[in-house]
Amino acid sequence: MKISAVTNYLESLAPLSSQEGYDNSGMIVGDKEKELTKALISLDCTEEIIEEAIQNGCNLIIAHHPIVFKGLKSFTGKNYVERTVISAIKNDIAIYAIHTNLDNYRGGVNKKISDKLGIKNPKVLSPSKDTLSKISVFCPVANTNDVKNAMFQAGAGNIGEYSHCSFSAGGEGTFMASENANPYVGNKNEVHKEEEVKIEVIASNHKLSKILNALLEAHPYEEVAYDIYPLANINKYEGAGMYGDLESPINTEDFLQNLKKSFNCGVIRHTAILKDSISRVAWCGGSGSFLLSNAKRVNADIYITGDFKYHEFFDAENQILIADIGHYESEQFTSELIAELCAENFTNFAAYLSKTNTNPIKYL
Repeated sequence: MKISAVTNYLESLAPLSSQEGYDNSGMIVGDKEKELTKALISLDCTEEIIEEAIQNGCNLIIAHHPIVFKGLKSFTGKNYVERTVISAIKNDIAIYAIHTNLDNYRGGVNKKISDKLGIKNPKVLSPSKDTLSKISVFCPVANTNDVKNAMFQAGAGNIGEYSHCSFSAGGEGTFMASENANPYVGNKNEVHKEEEVKIEVIASNHKLSKILNALLEAHPYEEVAYDIYPLANINKYEGAGMYGDLESPINTEDFLQNLKKSFNCGVIRHTAILKDSISRVAWCGGSGSFLLSNAKRVNADIYITGDFKYHEFFDAENQILIADIGHYESEQFTSELIAELCAENFTNFAAYLSKTNTNPIKYL
């Protein structure tokens, strides 16, 4: 199996197009077309992780955080980033990062956190925009089901927990084939009228190319009439952060103690306790202070994330309990998540979960 088989599958779930603009997800070092021996899955990629990969015979590292965020102008080994990249190249180890695209994936980092919190049916805290399009295509009545099914198989027509979603309307199409055409119906140089169906489906933008190829392959016409409309609709199934309700309210101090234990936190930095119990929880893995207003908007009792700065705690304004559990702590189960996603699709996927604790922060 080639490395690309794994990376292509991960990108089918969490496409690179859904990463944030500052991010650098994707293949950072190495050749996707090389044969995969074994993979090491980790939260970060450091010199210690490279050494662990060598010891386990892995030629691919799948990390959540990219080792390279900005352009490198030299490779002299003057810092840990350059040394890590140099070591990976020397030892023919590919490095692949799946960062904010996995954060924004419905079944990604924040869904994994919801599982640890025991919250069922979580919702996206900050849904994505400009990620959906509508495809409209006209085809003969007899070919309607074939064209629909081809698009469905390619990923069109999915809305939340519903698949095969479409709308169809009948009408009359007209065309005249030239002398050089090869018409499916009608005669050359004659205006032809055909009973047709207009099919409309919703699609995620990153699947448009695959869906369009399937559409053209299944459609009987030599020239296919179709339209693609970018939608301003909010995609409530993709985006940053999540929120949800506990099955029953939990005493606030008990909730914080359970949180500390479940995420193995050295400490939880939090604002004043405002309520006796917690019912609605909002969270974001990693650095999530930018979603505080969203957490307030959904009336969450507590907002869990990492990397809050001193002055940002004041923004709680006695409206919500902020709980900063740490960046590493909030994302520590991401490696486990990546391994689970790969295991669902590959029966022969040999992967190791890194045993190296890359958290640079220590607690007394």
